[in-house]
Amino acid sequence: MITPPSERKLFLIDAYALIFRAYYAFIKNPRINSKGLNTSAIFGFTNALLDVIRNEVPSHLAVVFDAPGG
Repeated sequence: MITPPSERKLFLIDAYALIFRAYYAFIKNPRINSKGLNTSAIFGFTNALLDVIRNEVPSHLAVVFDAPGG
């Protein structure tokens, strides 16, 4: 099904900004898995991404990372 141009939404997600935000959001109460690894960044990033998908229903979505070295 083709989405009409008036209903298309493009979302560009700054991955590192969201990862750092998610990590520090749980700094006082980190999410630790059964192996003792801190999964706060993964948990928060995934939840934020799912929130965007559910609430905004984008027709296009890209998660972008900084280029190596800067």
